[in-house]
Amino acid sequence: MTGNEPSGARQGLSTQSTARWRTFVQTETGSAVLLLAAVVAALLWANIDLHSYEAVWEARFTIGFDTRQLSLSLHEWINAGLMSLFFFVVGLEARREFDIGELRDRRWVLLSGVAALGSMIVPALIYVAINGGRDSVHGWATAMSTDTAFALGILAAFGSRLPASLRAFMLSISVVDDLVALLVIAVFYSDDIHAPALVAALGALLVIAVLLMSGAHCGVYCAALSVVVWVALHEAGVDPVVTGLAVGALMIAYPATRGDLERATRLFRHFREQPTPELQRSAVQGLAAAISPNARLEQRFLPWVSLGIVPLFALANAGIELSGAKLAAAFTSPITLGILCGCVLGKIVGVVGAMATSQMLSGGRLRPNVGWGSVTAGGAIAGAAFTVSLLIASLAFEGEELDQARIGILATLVGAFTLGWVVTGVMRLMPPARRSRALWGSSEPLTDLAVAVDVHHDKIRGSAHAAVTVVEYGNFECPYCGQAESVVRDLLGSDSDVRYVWRHLPLPDVHPHAQLAAEASEAAARQGRFWEMHDLLLDRQDALSGRDLLRYAQELDLDIDVFRGDLEQHRGALRVAEDVDSADLSGVSGTPTFFINGRRHHGAYDIAALTQAVVRARQQALAGQLGAVEPKSTAE
Repeated sequence: MTGNEPSGARQGLSTQSTARWRTFVQTETGSAVLLLAAVVAALLWANIDLHSYEAVWEARFTIGFDTRQLSLSLHEWINAGLMSLFFFVVGLEARREFDIGELRDRRWVLLSGVAALGSMIVPALIYVAINGGRDSVHGWATAMSTDTAFALGILAAFGSRLPASLRAFMLSISVVDDLVALLVIAVFYSDDIHAPALVAALGALLVIAVLLMSGAHCGVYCAALSVVVWVALHEAGVDPVVTGLAVGALMIAYPATRGDLERATRLFRHFREQPTPELQRSAVQGLAAAISPNARLEQRFLPWVSLGIVPLFALANAGIELSGAKLAAAFTSPITLGILCGCVLGKIVGVVGAMATSQMLSGGRLRPNVGWGSVTAGGAIAGAAFTVSLLIASLAFEGEELDQARIGILATLVGAFTLGWVVTGVMRLMPPARRSRALWGSSEPLTDLAVAVDVHHDKIRGSAHAAVTVVEYGNFECPYCGQAESVVRDLLGSDSDVRYVWRHLPLPDVHPHAQLAAEASEAAARQGRFWEMHDLLLDRQDALSGRDLLRYAQELDLDIDVFRGDLEQHRGALRVAEDVDSADLSGVSGTPTFFINGRRHHGAYDIAALTQAVVRARQQALAGQLGAVEPKSTAE
């Protein structure tokens, strides 16, 4: 089994209904649907029996011993306790984007941070303008925050209308304004700060950082210290949910290296030969060590957060007794209007305005890696407020004012989706070239492929002038490469604007015949028959011995003596090694791994997924070509 096979088998090949359901609930769309269902359930419950709704969430639970006890209502345990895990997952995903995702471009980090600040300042100013001179003005921070779950869910609902890279932008905005909002809670909405407890929390967080940098197996210690941080922040009078975001952001992310995977394979083989408890423990530890802590923890906690904690939070906080009179009063209330206008209008003005100002002041050095249409859509979607806004509202308001704030927060979800739909609808009416420019912009995209395609050196199928280049790292004994081959053939057969590049990545620790098969394809290439041998080897993966390879050479009418000599002298080994080196430089550890116009393709490799990725790459290439032409025509 190769490094990418489990993912490919799960995402690209499974057709079982349970696998489809698992895929659904692990996406932003599934999470947002469950979150919306919880909101509806909370509203129904509160309007059927408000007394029972309030009684359940106000029930108190106490932990501790003797005089050291922590007593909170169920509502508080959810908001301050379980939601720390939500922010932990947000921190994990932000760190992953920072280490290996879109945020590797530190200019994009800076620009996203500026956009996030603009998306908080403008809504807060709008809220203050509407509530100026009233006691309700102290709730200004309620309009600041973007809800990560709903924003990414709305983004996923628009699907192919928007670039995939916009997701990292939305995530960075959400993380920055979550962090700032939590700091605002600590400074403006918390009780008097208890300095010794705060120092203890910071000290425990520093110890966690040191343990993680040491590389030791310290999961239990870090978990225990995280609880210490949480309790210390609570005792300090600071909302402890910031614990999750801080700890999650400390978890580094990196792709699995081929060396780690080979070590894991050796450990598993030792266990297979001698299944003792000691070797079983070593094999499990080796498998775990091959994956970054960030990836392991996100896989472990994401289902619990998406399916349990966030919907439970919505159920505990969204229950409002609604009536015609209450809704009429709310939508004439400055609290509701301040939140709704601040989020829906202020976010889009703040995001677009901050990014446009940054680009102008930097002389174009700081500019978005998507088009201005996508930036505008992102600003519209960022108007979805929920989780942190409800937290702040519960601290800033009581009684009728709290209900008005909750109604305003719920209304932002409808407003953000509607405004996002309008923006994307306008872009769909544009001519294709202009729409591509609005979606993708003219910035040079990030490249994951370390070694560029060389038409004089690489093995290429398709037009040399194709707009889209698909590079596959594969090996001839990998069964998933064999299954992907039919998908590639369909893709090439249906699209003349795509070229395909094969690069070798034999994995001898898993596939013992892959190296010789790769050298056989290079021996065939020396006689001008690489692709014929390539197709034959992938069609007959269960027969790749030396004798089989000679038989295939005869079928292709190759010069057998020359072919045999090339194999015996390993004349193709150097060429194969060059591809392996380029795979290492690109962080490729398993097969098949695809790159589309230099960007690594994550996810399924069925015909639908690859076709969609190709369409996106073509749109981005078209936008880049238009961006290169327009300045020239302007100068003329």
